[in-house]
Amino acid sequence: MAAGTAPGCRQALQGLQLPQLDRLLARLARISTDTGLDTDYAPPHERALARALGLPEPVTPWAAAAQGTAEQGHAWAYLTPCHWQVGADHVTLLHPAQLQLDGDASRALLDILAPWFAQDGITLQYEQPTRWVAQGEVFDGLVCASLDRVIGRDVRVWMPRGPQATPLQRLHSEVQMLLYTHPWSEARAAAGALAVNAFWVHGAGRLAHDPAPTTLAPTMPTALFDAALQQDWTSWAAAWRQLDAGPVAELLQHVAAGGAAQLTLCGERSAIGFAAAHRSLGQKIVNLFHRQRFADVCEQL
Repeated sequence: MAAGTAPGCRQALQGLQLPQLDRLLARLARISTDTGLDTDYAPPHERALARALGLPEPVTPWAAAAQGTAEQGHAWAYLTPCHWQVGADHVTLLHPAQLQLDGDASRALLDILAPWFAQDGITLQYEQPTRWVAQGEVFDGLVCASLDRVIGRDVRVWMPRGPQATPLQRLHSEVQMLLYTHPWSEARAAAGALAVNAFWVHGAGRLAHDPAPTTLAPTMPTALFDAALQQDWTSWAAAWRQLDAGPVAELLQHVAAGGAAQLTLCGERSAIGFAAAHRSLGQKIVNLFHRQRFADVCEQL
C-alpha cells in the first residue's frame, strides 16, 4: 500500500522523503486512474494485479486462477483459519499470523474440518498454514471480501454476499461449535495459543476463461502492505525508504536510459498507473516547473 488514510500513515507520510520516486514520477506520464472506495470488497492492489494478469475484476476468482486453467470449470475459493475477537460492539478478525499455526497443526485442523465441509460438497486441500484451497459449487457466484480488507476490522460489514452465502454461514456456525470444545482447541488453549474460532472465505468463483497471456509478469513488493496490515507505520516508512533506494532507483535508471516501464501506486481506495512516454520539448519544460511528486499523488490514493 503506497499510502493510506489511517492517522499513523498520515503521520509517517509527513516526514517521508522519497527522492528517487519523485525523480521517477517526473519522468512518467499518468496512463490510468482506478477510483474506488475503502469499502470495496476488492482493494486497489488486487484490482490492478488482476488487470495486469488478464483476469476478471473487481471480483477476481483468485483461487480458480491459481489452478492455471478454466478447462474443468470448477468453482474454487481460498479458506483461511482465523480468530474473531468479539468485543462489546464489534467482531474483529485478527491477523492470521497471530495464530502462529505451523504446517502440522494446520494439517491436523484441516483433517478435523474436512468431513464437515464434505457434507456440503466442499473439498479442502492444504496449501499453507493459514490458507487452504477449497473446491465446491457453493463458491460459484459468491462475492467475498479480500482477506486484506478484513484484517483488523469488524467482520460484520464484510460478510460474503449472494445466494450461496447462507449455507456458508450455517457451516461457519457448525465449525465454531465443533472447535469450541474439541481436543485440538483445548491443546492450543493449554499452550496459551489463540483459538481458531472462525474461517474466512476469499478469492472465490469460477474462471470463465483462461487468463490472457502477459509479456511481462508484474512485480508487487509486499513489505509495504505487510507493515500496513500490522498498523506498523515505522516499518512501513522504512520499507518505503528501502524501496526508494533499491528497486525504485533501478527503475529510474532504466527509464533514464530510454527503457519502457510501468508503475502502479495503490492506496486503500484508488490506484494510479504511470508509464514511461516520449516527451516533447514543451512537455519537458512544463514538467520542469510542475513536477509530479509523490506527496501530491498519494493524496489521490
